[in-house]
Amino acid sequence: MTAFWTAPDFDDHEMVQLVHDRASGLTAILALHSTHLGPGAGGTRFWHYADGEDAMRDALRLSRGMSYKNAMAGLPMGGGKGVILAGSDRIKTPEMLAAFGDAIEALGGRYVCAEDVGMTEADMVAISKRTQHVTGLPSADGAAAGGDPGPFTATGIYLGIKAAVLHKLGKDSLAGLHVAVQGCGSVGSGVARHLAAAGARLTLADIDEARAARLAGELGAAQVPTGEIMDVACDLFSPNALGAIFDDASIARLAAPIVAGGANNQLARPEHGPALAARGILYAPDYVINAGGIIAVTLEYLARRSGEPCAIAEVQRRLKEIPARLSGIWQKAEASGLAPDQVADAMAQRLIGR
Repeated sequence: MTAFWTAPDFDDHEMVQLVHDRASGLTAILALHSTHLGPGAGGTRFWHYADGEDAMRDALRLSRGMSYKNAMAGLPMGGGKGVILAGSDRIKTPEMLAAFGDAIEALGGRYVCAEDVGMTEADMVAISKRTQHVTGLPSADGAAAGGDPGPFTATGIYLGIKAAVLHKLGKDSLAGLHVAVQGCGSVGSGVARHLAAAGARLTLADIDEARAARLAGELGAAQVPTGEIMDVACDLFSPNALGAIFDDASIARLAAPIVAGGANNQLARPEHGPALAARGILYAPDYVINAGGIIAVTLEYLARRSGEPCAIAEVQRRLKEIPARLSGIWQKAEASGLAPDQVADAMAQRLIGR
């Protein structure tokens, strides 16, 4: 593996730690990008990577994105990420989760773990048996936020989509608009259900075609193979799967005037934000529009530390700030001639003292 500190995505990260536990078979990466605003908070991902360099790239990019996301959401948290390297069998054992919890506990609170791709609420509960520095735990109180952050992420994305449609198309309703949704997992399906309830016409795609078919049947949506979703002529393209999907070739293919979705690190390289803008495509910076989940689990974590419940009403209030935050970014982008991602990055960097 190439030394991580020479990798293109290394951004003066405060800590990058490789964790290996022979007894359980755990191999993981813990990356802290910045703790300027507080402990590094971010999800842990369980994924099978082609090689170690891909895993390191993901850890570096995702932890930096969490620094920006938490700063822009006004949270007193820095940015961190955990990546557990799944074997080709993708087996995740209780022993691996216990060893991972021990690794988090050894950091003394510098990293707060939450749920991400390949992890579940039950996994967070298992990790919490070994460390207190974990969030996204279920709540027995229906008036308190807790558990799966996916629904909160989806709600924030939906509110951001409405703001994007108003800004770009001048429409205050989604009724009759055609939205192509890439990814039908926890977040993508939630976004799709919000859009369908608002009267949007949907085309769906997911690497799990059976899952996409079930959701399409539920919502009366169309379905296309994953390789064709970016070619769909539509009013808005919503990426809600994995990242790095926008490169020179895919941007040239896009047939939508708006990109707004929950996938992390959607731009393959920094030049691809300006490339979207050059085509007249309005882009919602991913770490701004998809902040709903981290807002919910951070407020849950802080409330639990203080001994108080985290009220859903406060989470919902903060979710409603996402559209105004996006509108401010788009306005500054238009006034400055910069792309929205460049404006958002500069704002986030100032907030974390970079």
